[in-house]
Amino acid sequence: MKVIISGGGTGGHIFPAIAIAQELKRRDLATDILFIGAKGRMEMEKVPQAGFDIMGLDVIGFNRTSIWKNINLPIKLIRGIYQAYTILKKFKPSIVVGVGGYASGPTVYMAQRLNIPTIIQEQNSFAGKTNKLLGKQAKAICVAYHGMDKFFHKDKIVFTGNPVRQDLMELEHKRIEAATYFNLDPTKKTILVMGGSLGARTLNEMMISNAKLIESNSTIQWIWQYGKQGIGIYDQIEIGHRQVKSMPFIERTDLAYAIADIVLCRAGALTISEILIAQKPAILIPSPTVAEDHQTHNAKSLSDVGAALLIKDSDASAQAIPKVIEVLYNSSLMNEMKAAQAKLAMPRAAEVIVDQIQKLSRKAA
Repeated sequence: MKVIISGGGTGGHIFPAIAIAQELKRRDLATDILFIGAKGRMEMEKVPQAGFDIMGLDVIGFNRTSIWKNINLPIKLIRGIYQAYTILKKFKPSIVVGVGGYASGPTVYMAQRLNIPTIIQEQNSFAGKTNKLLGKQAKAICVAYHGMDKFFHKDKIVFTGNPVRQDLMELEHKRIEAATYFNLDPTKKTILVMGGSLGARTLNEMMISNAKLIESNSTIQWIWQYGKQGIGIYDQIEIGHRQVKSMPFIERTDLAYAIADIVLCRAGALTISEILIAQKPAILIPSPTVAEDHQTHNAKSLSDVGAALLIKDSDASAQAIPKVIEVLYNSSLMNEMKAAQAKLAMPRAAEVIVDQIQKLSRKAA
């Protein structure tokens, strides 16, 4: 079987894609897998690190902050579609899987024009415009939230959950290893702050503006991922010295979750799935700038059933740090969140998606 997996841009698209590829290889080492990403984006580094081949398209996303920056978008899109066509004709995949991100649209679109079976993995609770259009010709749409029939034909929907890395399913007994890795105290309560792989300005500024409160609670230690965009801004800032371990990117996410008692983070689809698998109480601060405001929809899917708390981005600076400290010492609320999360977790997501890939590939053979 020859499989193309296309998409990326952020860890939220890349790491589920890698989890799918790893499951394909686990079942059959002879499976030929090629990733298609966007040149200059994060996937061009992370995918090879995971041991897979990747080719890049000259594509960019729509810039919502400055309309003038989109002047080259049509040219880039046409070039990306042509490049996708060239790769597809040469590689001759049995099936194409789109996971979202800049490269996913041109690749899945061209695969459908060439009558190659396609699967869409929609990670969010609110489908984007591109996936809604591509979903009309896709053979299956793998989703992580109920009620997605308002975006896609119900007969194509497969409820799979979002894949996460295997190491996140094996957190038990890792707390001591995590404490050594991060140079933290395994007996202290620990708060994990993450704004995603690229970072989140609101969460970073929240940490700076609440520095005195953080330092005054010496019995609490923190892990703060400030993201790639924060390099040069936050990497020289020390809050509470030994209390706060700050870094642009956490390579061992499994160890961060293993030692964390509670998580303060954005509400991207991958983060939501990781929280559910790890069963870590969470306070979610959805990004207000993402397409279709999908992070708010993601966060509400948890907060509405008591699996997390939601704080608006505009309220984060004043409310989030005091609230996460308060919840950290409320053991009954923490346990309620964990119980609610256990009901929502989908630990077999990658397996179920690969079931669909193999099923459709056999049909097309």
